Amino acid sequence: MTPRTAQPVLAADIRSFSYDGAAPVLRGVRLELPPGSLSAVLGGSGSGTSTLAKLLSGWAVSGGHGVFDGTLALRPAGSGQRTTLEFRGGPDDPRLRLGAWGQHVAYVPQRATDLLTGAAQTVGEELAFALEQRGMPREQMRRRVAEAARAVGLSALLGRHPAHLSGGEQRRLALGCALVGRPTVVVLDDPSASLDAAGRADLGQLIDTLRTAGTAVVVVGMCADRLARRADHWVLLAAGAPAAEGTPEQVLATEAFRLSGVLPQDPADAAPDDPSQRSAGGSAAVGALSATAPAAPALAELAGVSFAYPGTPSWVLDQADLEVRRGEVVALAGPNGAGKSTALKHFAGIARPTRGTVRVAGRDIARVPAGRVADTVGTLFQDPRDQLFARSVLREVEFGLRQGPRGRARRSRAEVRRRALGALDAVGLGSRAGEHPYDLTASGQRLTALAAVIARGPRVLLLDEPTVGLDRHGLACLERLVASAAESGGAVVLSTHAAAWARARADRVLAIAEGRFVAE
Repeated sequence: MTPRTAQPVLAADIRSFSYDGAAPVLRGVRLELPPGSLSAVLGGSGSGTSTLAKLLSGWAVSGGHGVFDGTLALRPAGSGQRTTLEFRGGPDDPRLRLGAWGQHVAYVPQRATDLLTGAAQTVGEELAFALEQRGMPREQMRRRVAEAARAVGLSALLGRHPAHLSGGEQRRLALGCALVGRPTVVVLDDPSASLDAAGRADLGQLIDTLRTAGTAVVVVGMCADRLARRADHWVLLAAGAPAAEGTPEQVLATEAFRLSGVLPQDPADAAPDDPSQRSAGGSAAVGALSATAPAAPALAELAGVSFAYPGTPSWVLDQADLEVRRGEVVALAGPNGAGKSTALKHFAGIARPTRGTVRVAGRDIARVPAGRVADTVGTLFQDPRDQLFARSVLREVEFGLRQGPRGRARRSRAEVRRRALGALDAVGLGSRAGEHPYDLTASGQRLTALAAVIARGPRVLLLDEPTVGLDRHGLACLERLVASAAESGGAVVLSTHAAAWARARADRVLAIAEGRFVAE
């Protein structure tokens, strides 16, 4: 690995960057990436880290939606030539050709599926897509695809449709798509999100391999996780400007870091007895490892449920039994593809069992439309953008309230507005009510979707990977709402790879093994 004194393969001098002429999102940021280096750019929600990643990768300046004042300088591997692009935020700015830039600077966005074509029928086709566009010979392309699949742990899934992958497997696929072209620089936005423990370990090993080969890697995000702590150099952003810079140890010791909203460690890495991971009662949840539920009425139940996706030979759930009772928080753990999200979809009526029974509030929901199940069950999807569609944050939350539970009088306009604003205040977004959901950060989008769910007061709350994309403040908000739902007599079922975090806050943590639920 090359020392940081070596000539950078990518350098950015960002005097300012703004979207559509609005206030600057980035100001006074300088970054140099020597070959073989690992750099981390951290910041709380809204600090500009994702925008920086898009700027380095060319995504933010190629579409004409951003105003950039600064320079980008690229020296591709094996080339003595340095390409410097000078931007002044005017019509005479150079045109950045994303296809050419992307051959040298690969990018995996925070929402990994944004990198996938959506047209490929198999994982192998998705990995081959960029190579096909370059006209690579078929045999060479096959070798590259096999190499990339092996590097990200997807060799056994080359024939699987990308839409049938779990969230973590889709992130692995996006990473493979970024690496298949052997770039000089790799930019990763929140790369550990949705990955299980094995996936995070594989990611660390893969980055080591890239660095040994001379590839510069930069990770951006809101968490000082194990990967970030291995970086040579940190830049801490606050409101789009550098607040601290140096080694991880130097930045961690600053007051700016304490105020930043950056999580000091990944919830998945936190030790169960870590004081920062205690439950509201002040001690780790004592029932976390128990397989026996308390003797309270069951609000949600899977009884002998078996389910397999079309075209797949094995059962995702195989005669699975699970009861979730009033006042209980149950966390589902397990590796990517184990069936956690599938179990939640059954409770929501989105997936239907091949065999077995699903009951909600004591009622078999086999013949109940999913829209009616939603009168009792509130679901936060793994990707919040799957449930965001309104023109403003407030309208997003009001939409579900206007539907009203079946058989009851519709809520008045005043009540809808009152409940919607109350839910937004509960997630810290009261001041953002008039904004478009897609103008919010990933954390803001997740909290908007959560507000829309809790506003309806569901008796059963389903949360799919709820900690992903949240900074310290967002995570604290989530914890309060989960505790409140249970204390009010509801039931909470969440899926997560943050097992240590779950142990401290759930009454039971269950794993899925061979299609069945077992005590972790």
